[in-house]
Amino acid sequence: MTAKSEKRDYSITGPENKRAIERGLAEAEWYTSPIPRQRMKELMKRKDGPAIRDTIIWFGGLFVLGYLAYLSWGTWWAVPAFLAYGILYATPGDSRWHECGHGTAFKTPWMNEVVYQIASFFVLRSATPWRWSHARHHTDTIIVGRDPEIITERPPIWKILIMQIFHLYGGPIEIKRFLLHTFGKLDTQENEYIPPSQHRKTFWEARVYMIIILGILAACIYSGSILPAMFLFLPSFYGGIVVILFGITQHLGLYEDVLDHRLNTRTVYMNPILRFLYWNMNYHTEHHMFPMVPYHALPKLHEEMKADCPAARPNLWAALKEVIGALRKQKQDPYYVVVKPLPATAHPYRFGPLHESKEWSELG
Repeated sequence: MTAKSEKRDYSITGPENKRAIERGLAEAEWYTSPIPRQRMKELMKRKDGPAIRDTIIWFGGLFVLGYLAYLSWGTWWAVPAFLAYGILYATPGDSRWHECGHGTAFKTPWMNEVVYQIASFFVLRSATPWRWSHARHHTDTIIVGRDPEIITERPPIWKILIMQIFHLYGGPIEIKRFLLHTFGKLDTQENEYIPPSQHRKTFWEARVYMIIILGILAACIYSGSILPAMFLFLPSFYGGIVVILFGITQHLGLYEDVLDHRLNTRTVYMNPILRFLYWNMNYHTEHHMFPMVPYHALPKLHEEMKADCPAARPNLWAALKEVIGALRKQKQDPYYVVVKPLPATAHPYRFGPLHESKEWSELG
């Protein structure tokens, strides 16, 4: 088997982990766009107001759509009603989980923690383990063998992407982890990034989650209907289509093993409704380069950075076409990537030590 056709091990416990460390890709220094210090301080300022407003709108919307879905139960109108409810449940659940996990959505720490715990359950993610998983994702973004949040390997596994439309790949994995954590155990990968000091918290969070899940199951049995689960727990599965559509635009089809977020992360322009659902995470290059800037300041950060970045994709549809086209090409050529030209005002891309080496030129 030649180096070109060798299949890489994307787990964080395999040989690619050691290789990434040896190549200087692990916990490395990343390129950042030059922004004046005072301006960055302004952009990093945290506020409670925007997140309180958006959280009230989110839960208010869930109440209204949930009530309409309840009224429609037993009729064909329940299909669109629960789909709308599920999308509003899962999509902001994902983005609120993300931003509150960073601790930047609210200025007040306990507000971040409360919404983070609620959103974690909504999207069926163990709160503490995923906080540490996501920290690793930011430290070693799309570094093979280091990043535990790479959606699919190369060549792409289409089965996983299709299953995730209904959360049928990640969901069962997380439920299995809930069970492991309930009995005081971690899976092999989690031992790589969760510090021992966080194990006890991980286990107690899982026990609370399992009590809630068992309570929902009991309510279904008592009522003789799955209706209770249609409002809590099942929306993570039937309402996940927008979550995966947003998720695949973030990094897929772009470079692996580089030290420049302009090469491995995609910014996409979206309309106000999608931006509300996504909490401005469509400005994803900006978020990865400066993760301590709150979601409400990302549009302003984008304006500061765009002279140093490739052009944003004009809309979600254009981004999805680009991703799917790249994944189809990677089926035949795993080393295919989308590279966008930089404006004349930008600093050159920083490809990193692997791409500058003889080893990579032989692989590519």
